[in-house]
Amino acid sequence: MINIGLLIIRLVIGLLFVGHGAQKLFGWFGGHGLKGTGGWFESIGMKPGVVVALFAGLAELIGGLLLALGLLTPLAGIMIAGTMVMAIIKVHGPNGLWVTANGYEYNLTLLSVAIGIALIGPGKYALDAFLF
Repeated sequence: MINIGLLIIRLVIGLLFVGHGAQKLFGWFGGHGLKGTGGWFESIGMKPGVVVALFAGLAELIGGLLLALGLLTPLAGIMIAGTMVMAIIKVHGPNGLWVTANGYEYNLTLLSVAIGIALIGPGKYALDAFLF
């Protein structure tokens, strides 16, 4: 049962991050694409905005895909954790904990899941289990 639980967690969190990356990179799923996301990053002092958006989008897309597949899971966890740490520091941290006040509650939850999976492993139903 633990392996099925890990698979569910990896698929849900990983695919959500793929979606977030696609929003930043391609403007899919209601996102603003590189130019729009880059402009927003510039507005909060992260320059050059388009380059920051590119790296954030790639980290989310690739990290999410790796997590969902259970491939290079520690790397996936680091990629996802890095984006969430930056989201907390640059955007949500000053608003406090609770998401109802645009706080970092959700980001902290995703950060914890990514690091937790990276530390305990992806489980039996993962490419890491077959390859390593």
